[in-house]
Parts: sequence; C-alpha cells; structure tokens
Amino acid sequence: MIHKRIIRFLPAALCLLMTTTSCDRTRNDKGYEYFPDMAHSLAYESYTENPNFPDGNTMQIPPENTVSREIEVHPYPASPEGRAEAAAALSNPLESTAENIAEGERQYNIFCSGCHGTSGNGEGHLYTSKRYAVKPASLISEKMMAAPEGDIYHVISAGYQVMGAHGHMIRPADRWKIAMFVKRELQGNTLK
Repeated sequence: MIHKRIIRFLPAALCLLMTTTSCDRTRNDKGYEYFPDMAHSLAYESYTENPNFPDGNTMQIPPENTVSREIEVHPYPASPEGRAEAAAALSNPLESTAENIAEGERQYNIFCSGCHGTSGNGEGHLYTSKRYAVKPASLISEKMMAAPEGDIYHVISAGYQVMGAHGHMIRPADRWKIAMFVKRELQGNTLK
C-alpha cells in the first residue's frame, strides 16, 4: 500500500521538481549550456585589437591588387597630387535627379555620417563619443565648398590623411551619389 502511494506521488514530485528548477529567476540566466562556444562567439569585433595580425587590427585592408566585384580600380593615388589630379580630371557621370540625391543621402548616412555628422560639420558620433581622437573634416567648410564632386569622389575612393579608403566598400555609382548629395544638399550648392 505504501509503495502504491509512492508510485502515485513520484510523477507529481518529479513535475514539481522540473518546474522549479527549469525556470530562471532573473531572465538573464539561460540555464546550462551544452556548447557555450557556439552560443557565445569567439570572433573579434571589427574595430577591436587583434593579436593575430601584425598591425594588431581586426579589420584588414584587402590584399594588394585585389578588386571586389563591380568595383573599378581607382587610378589616382592617395596623395595631395593625386587628389588635385582627380579633382581636375573627374566629373560626375550621373544626372542630378531627386532619386540619385536621395540614394546619396542614404549612402552618406550609412558610410559617412558616423564620422562627418549628419550635417557634414565633422561632429559625427565617433568623434563626439570620444571613440575617435582626430576630428574629421568638415564638409561644409570653405575649402570643401570650393572642391568639385571629383575631389569628394576621390577622397571617398582613395582616402586622404587620416580618412581611410572606402572605395573597396562603396560602389562607384554610390560614391558619385554621395558626392552629389554633399554638394547639393549639405553644402546647398545647386551648380553641377
């Protein structure tokens, strides 16, 4: 008779035990993990230090002479001479339409506003949060107001001074759209 009571009580006791032990108390504790390295990535974040590379950076410049798909090789070097030459030789092949300017604004917000700010004054989040010590260039300065779209396109493509090259990340047409947006909207320049 006692054995029958124990047998009847045992499933209820097991259910009660499972219920009380399976619920977490803080909603942050997910319980036991069978493979914790699969749940928590061991990968490095893009802008963190990495002891696996000689320069100590996680994000690496693509190997020399490699070209991503749909990317044209930019023929001008990342130097003051190359910048002047590109500014004189390059002109925007795209038509100034509302769609191109809107796409330029979208691309600017993705790639440029973090450093240069949404208004182009160089007060982007990376600088104002003190994550980046050097203030980025103001795109609404007199120097940049006088610069043609070819100059902006070149700096996006090859980089200049502390700004790294973004040509391997942004398609050529999108670089032209960003330059168009900077000239037409940020600088309020209506001339082509």
